[in-house]
Amino acid sequence: MKSDLPVKPMIAIFVAAVVLYIGFYSFIECRRTRNGPWSVTFALDGQGIPTVTVNEPKLQISNLKIHFPGHTASPTNVTVVFHPPKPVPYEVPFGDCVFLDTTFQPGTVVLEIFGHEVQLMPRVLTIDKTEIPWKSDTAISITSTNAR
Repeated sequence: MKSDLPVKPMIAIFVAAVVLYIGFYSFIECRRTRNGPWSVTFALDGQGIPTVTVNEPKLQISNLKIHFPGHTASPTNVTVVFHPPKPVPYEVPFGDCVFLDTTFQPGTVVLEIFGHEVQLMPRVLTIDKTEIPWKSDTAISITSTNAR
């Protein structure tokens, strides 16, 4: 007895759908992670000033230091790589991570450090809502007078 169901075409369509799904998923995942995550090091500099060092090699951002003179912190040397995403807010050594969107890396990271908002975006760095162009191997000092 012959079945009226077209089994072979149904299997072919299913296999084609699986192959297309895997192909598109791999393509999107590659595009999503190709630039890699932000890498932020929290440490004390030589004079004991809390310092945040930002690195993102694919965007050619390296060794950008943000100093917080006038503030104290316990000695630490911790590097936080913002991948995979976590629920926010969560604690980082000198404050909190209050926003994290790494859907397409490196994404956007907003840190609340000693009362200052530090926002890392691929286009620009913002500190207390002021845009600062990315420039590797530089240092930025944030004074207590412009705390929010």
